[in-house]
Amino acid sequence: MRIIAGSLRGRRLISPPGEAVRPTPDRVRESVFNILGQWLDGMDFLDLFSGSGAMGLEAASRGARRVVLVERDPLACETVEHNIASLGLAGVVDLVRGDVLESLASLGRGGSTFDVVFADPPYSEPPSTLEAVLAALAGGSLVAPDGIVVLQARRGRDLPRHPAFAARAPRHYGITSILIHDRQT
Repeated sequence: MRIIAGSLRGRRLISPPGEAVRPTPDRVRESVFNILGQWLDGMDFLDLFSGSGAMGLEAASRGARRVVLVERDPLACETVEHNIASLGLAGVVDLVRGDVLESLASLGRGGSTFDVVFADPPYSEPPSTLEAVLAALAGGSLVAPDGIVVLQARRGRDLPRHPAFAARAPRHYGITSILIHDRQT
């Protein structure tokens, strides 16, 4: 696994050992950033269920001003910390260790706002996980007024929608589906 584009293009990332984490494949990451716009100059990016941190680290390489990675698995957190350090991104990328919904509440209380939120829970999580994440994002100010929420799930699963967001047409890449939501203002 590697960084695809930006200032860190070609740099290698490590993944946690075992099968607990399923890193977003290069092709899917590249497609998501093509949809969002190649460069994220000055944007704030939130990567939920970050696993190895690949999506958020890619965002940092593409110019994101601030990246927050949220992960609860201890081995994945160690991997993320290693990747942040090896890429020299300690001043740009922060890791929040803990449950995603609790972390969203804490980030909201802290006044954080993000231009892009990416959520890719483990495929073993129930569909209600993404529903709860989308509802939490809709109910607060974490998503900027012109912000985007990207949901990723196993192909064939229904991806949730919420009236606070306008959902684009889903995209499919092998076993992966992506649904992008634009914040309704």
